[in-house]
Amino acid sequence: MCGRVVQKTPMSEIRVLFETANPVPNAAATYNGAPTDTLPVVRLDRDGRRSLDLLRWGLVPWWSKDIKMGARCINAMAETVATKPAFRDAFTRGQRCLVPVDGFYEWKKTATGKQPYAIVSADGLPLAMAGLWERWKDGVSGDTVQSFTIITTAPNALCGAIHDRMPAILPPEKWAAWLGERETDADELRWMILRPYPAERMRAYPVDARVGNVRNNDPELFEPASLAA
Repeated sequence: MCGRVVQKTPMSEIRVLFETANPVPNAAATYNGAPTDTLPVVRLDRDGRRSLDLLRWGLVPWWSKDIKMGARCINAMAETVATKPAFRDAFTRGQRCLVPVDGFYEWKKTATGKQPYAIVSADGLPLAMAGLWERWKDGVSGDTVQSFTIITTAPNALCGAIHDRMPAILPPEKWAAWLGERETDADELRWMILRPYPAERMRAYPVDARVGNVRNNDPELFEPASLAA
């Protein structure tokens, strides 16, 4: 599961890194991004250009009667993303996106309770999580909500020591294929997200338990913390 993320790199730098074409959205840094938050993602616009947009975390299928379903769809398993009803339409229609993050949190079970860890790239650059996005219209108000989910896969050795799943992270050379800038079949797409990101390209460190409360959102959450003796 991936249920908390850090996005602190300025949007102007994300625009350069991901080569997006639209104006930079106004998004503040978050050190404890959580489901139902509005976060930046990269996807293709109607003209096939990369676009950096703000979407709600928790995919609401187009057919859902209630926006609350999004809270149950914050993650999509790579193994079933093409077949599970909540995600298969977005996957089939090519509504794929990248979720740029500076890191994410996972909790490791210990003898004294759960210890949160931050997991980041070894080189300090943002990571690109594979995701899907959807557009949903409220049948009562008529409002349109655009939302996304993060795809998870089997963990690499680093993440597996902390949790039994990890986000599907794609290296830059895979971004074009995932976004749909080149023709790609479903088998290739599934193969991309079923492969765990190399453990040697990541590092993990313990962080303060305050990260467990979504009301806490400050840079200190992302700093290394000492483990209790």
